[in-house]
Amino acid sequence: MREIILVKYGEIILKGGNRSRFEQKLMNNIRDALRNVAEIKMKLMQATIYIEVSEEEKLDIVVERLSKVFGIVSITRAAVCEKNVEDICRTAEEYCRRELLAVETFKVEAKRADKSFPLDSIRLCQEVGGYLDDKFDNLRCDVHKPQVTVKVEVRDVASYVYCVENKTKGQGGVPIGTGGRATLLLSGGIDSPVAGHMMAKRGIEIDAVNFFSFPYTSERAKEKVIELAGIIARYTGKINLYIVPFTQIQLEIRDKCREEHMTLIMRRFMMRIAERLAVKNGSKALITGESAGQVASQTLAALDTTNAVVDMPVLRPLIGMDKIEIVERSENIGTFETSILPYEDCCTVFTPKHPTTQPKRRNIEQSESALDVESLIKEALDGVELIEVYPQA
Repeated sequence: MREIILVKYGEIILKGGNRSRFEQKLMNNIRDALRNVAEIKMKLMQATIYIEVSEEEKLDIVVERLSKVFGIVSITRAAVCEKNVEDICRTAEEYCRRELLAVETFKVEAKRADKSFPLDSIRLCQEVGGYLDDKFDNLRCDVHKPQVTVKVEVRDVASYVYCVENKTKGQGGVPIGTGGRATLLLSGGIDSPVAGHMMAKRGIEIDAVNFFSFPYTSERAKEKVIELAGIIARYTGKINLYIVPFTQIQLEIRDKCREEHMTLIMRRFMMRIAERLAVKNGSKALITGESAGQVASQTLAALDTTNAVVDMPVLRPLIGMDKIEIVERSENIGTFETSILPYEDCCTVFTPKHPTTQPKRRNIEQSESALDVESLIKEALDGVELIEVYPQA
């Protein structure tokens, strides 16, 4: 029995005159995701992408890869059959046998996209449902709360049969590459990888910047950030990760600025440096993992103080989320276990005992005036290391 993968998308349908551009980008992203996995044939018809996989034993890994492609709502393995009632019934009996033998109630749903098919959807449901009811003594039909739903789709070229319960949920959103490029300030913590994933879901290509304070932070901390970027890259494709040497800036802040202002002044330097890298590489916005009020540097007054040093938009997708919600998302996308590894990042090794929570911008600027800001930024940018991070296996 021949199997095929049916890929459904959602939001793309609403794109009007731009829809074909989004569809083409999604198909290109699918090809990229499967390039080193399996040989495929793909076609788009009636808001469904049909994928034939040359090696049947690779169907599971293909589905797993597709589940990480933004723009896809669901992925379904389905049996292909002829467009006649007899073949549809036999295929449903054989293909869904395991699921139907394990339950007591079922129903059939049908979609007749080919209007030349002699039976309408209701009549087709009745025919297939009656056939399955006769073949399986353990079953009874329950159209309201079935344990298994057998779906039949009659399309222009063929018919397709599958169990709805076997659908794999996709990432949703829109395809990467349709929303421009932004630069993520990527720490080794829980929040920023989630922020990057959320903005990528809106079609935004991601670059990343990490601030590294050797020897106060170890090489293992750097490896941790690279690993996090690799996990995010499963969803986004290759990420350009810029490692910025930050030790000298932090030492200067520690020695010349008021202790309670240290964190905010460090954040202001990070924003300035990230913006300059972003402009150089064609990014249109910065992305951070900040959540309002989560820590001292994330009060509204503090965010205003850090925003003041950049001109480009700062996207904060986590701004209204609490830590429990962020952790759940981190677990769902696979970054949580890496994020909690006990390797400190630059934000945790120079932390003041009592950071200011309601800063006045003029006070921060006055404290910061003791520093040669431009010279420190230039020195950091001169030492930037670029690492091309590919999807982690």
